[in-house]
Amino acid sequence: MPELEPNPAARTAKVYLLFAHEPYYPGPGAREINTTVVAANSLLQPRVHQPDGIRIHDRLTQARKQGEIVPLATLTHELNGGADWPAVGDWEAVTADLLQLVRSGKCDALSLGLPEIARALVCAGPNSYVRAYGPANADFIPYGPTERTAVLDEINTFLANLEQDLWPGGGLVAPLTRPA
Repeated sequence: MPELEPNPAARTAKVYLLFAHEPYYPGPGAREINTTVVAANSLLQPRVHQPDGIRIHDRLTQARKQGEIVPLATLTHELNGGADWPAVGDWEAVTADLLQLVRSGKCDALSLGLPEIARALVCAGPNSYVRAYGPANADFIPYGPTERTAVLDEINTFLANLEQDLWPGGGLVAPLTRPA
């Protein structure tokens, strides 16, 4: 396992991971779910591919603001555009495990059916642009960091209106410890 560089930044307790996935319908007549938000500590579930979940949790919770929602695409951006993912973990296996936990009720989540542009924005890096064709004016419309921030703010509003914090599940494994 590769060694992680010591990071003097403090770990933030209340952080969320946002990831997109293949759409599913939770029941008859239900809306499509294509994006999920979980508490960062859900990555410490023993049913999540480990030690990758622990290492992704460590990366996710360093130097964040309380209540911050971090899209998986932001982590990819921070990891040299994804080139450094192999040193951290298999994000595909981890997010597949997380989705399975959410769908089986083993942890809480905010399950969302984001519209196409909003989903594309959270799947793109924090400084990226998404262009969509606007048939009304026969031109491409750019959506960028400002619109991405608005999507994350709207999701944060949903989280803030929940009656309780998202439960990460039980029997969590210990997070990485860093030298002081």
